[in-house]
Amino acid sequence: MQRRNILVVGAGPVGSVAALAAARLGHSVTLLEAQERVDDAPRASTTQPPTLEILAELGLIDEYIGVGLVARTFEFWDRPTLERIAEFDFERLRGETDFPFVVQTEQHKLANMALARLRGMANAEVFLGMSVTGLEQDEKQVTVTAGGRRFVADYAIGADGGRSTVRKLLGIEFEGYTWPERFLVVTTKFDFAAALGCCNRTYMADPSEWTNLFKVAGDDLTGRWRAVFNTRADESDEEALSDAAVRARLARIYVPEKERDYLHLNLYNVHQRVAKRFRKGRVFLCGDAAHVNNPIGGLGLNSGIHEAWDLADLLDRVIRKQTDEKSLDAYEARRRPLNIEYVQEQTVANKRRLEERDPAQRARRFDELRATAADPARHKAFLMKASLLESARRAARQQRL
Repeated sequence: MQRRNILVVGAGPVGSVAALAAARLGHSVTLLEAQERVDDAPRASTTQPPTLEILAELGLIDEYIGVGLVARTFEFWDRPTLERIAEFDFERLRGETDFPFVVQTEQHKLANMALARLRGMANAEVFLGMSVTGLEQDEKQVTVTAGGRRFVADYAIGADGGRSTVRKLLGIEFEGYTWPERFLVVTTKFDFAAALGCCNRTYMADPSEWTNLFKVAGDDLTGRWRAVFNTRADESDEEALSDAAVRARLARIYVPEKERDYLHLNLYNVHQRVAKRFRKGRVFLCGDAAHVNNPIGGLGLNSGIHEAWDLADLLDRVIRKQTDEKSLDAYEARRRPLNIEYVQEQTVANKRRLEERDPAQRARRFDELRATAADPARHKAFLMKASLLESARRAARQQRL
């Protein structure tokens, strides 16, 4: 059997970036994906500055920005009163990064860009419609069975999502919990910015039902909005997805009756989980295979791409014998604590901020946001953490040790 240096399972944005990064470093790479095509359902879209830095290194940045929307600011609002509480401006990060903004680009666009590059590389191969059914490893290699074939590699990366087959085959526990409510995403052409005066990334707190508003370009680049709502814990799928309930939710976010049509609905369970291990022998976990979180703040996908970039570099140095295999322990030692501190803790705090029910505590949270936005040093520090720049810089320092 042909042996490659690195085998990646999962052709979403994290897996495709891992494969492309490794291939660009000169290694033979095979990418396996269970689905016949990249899933284009509405999912993550917010791309933070350190992730844009990685995409620039991969030669994707111009194409990526071209099919997305640049967003320099984000805002917190009180939904019941339609009061803007605070605005945060990524321009405060100029000098820290070449990309003092986020880009709203749907994640399937990134995956497809990376796959197109991989298909043009002699040292890379991509197989779609190949579900992994087996995994074996010894001290010298990994063997993955998929689609009735056996693929042998020096190392394997599981980037196959929250229900990761690779993680399950490795027997790694997925520690954490599932929130009782679910999130409903309503995609619409209604222009919230024109109607409400909000920006393209707006978080609206409400003790009974919060809403987050994000504008994306869409595949046709004509623009559309995603309105994200929490459901009631006892709300059935049928009720949440019913036309009457969706239109009622749009009414509560001030959409006029004649403009409550929508393009797409997505209802999903929300988890906060982290794999007990990010590595077992010659197999590594990245992205949702390693951790899942609520999406408030746009951090999970970004963290996964940072892991893929970090791991490709680490495997490159080991394969080239610039360091020994013991250094592979650094991946889990570095990435797991970073995810817990910067992704799990922040996304839970973001959710708590939006759903706070106690009036006095809501007022204190709002006052804290106003004070942070008004103070230049605190404003920048808030953004350094919220953008994952602080996390990325810490990881870079640890890599140099």
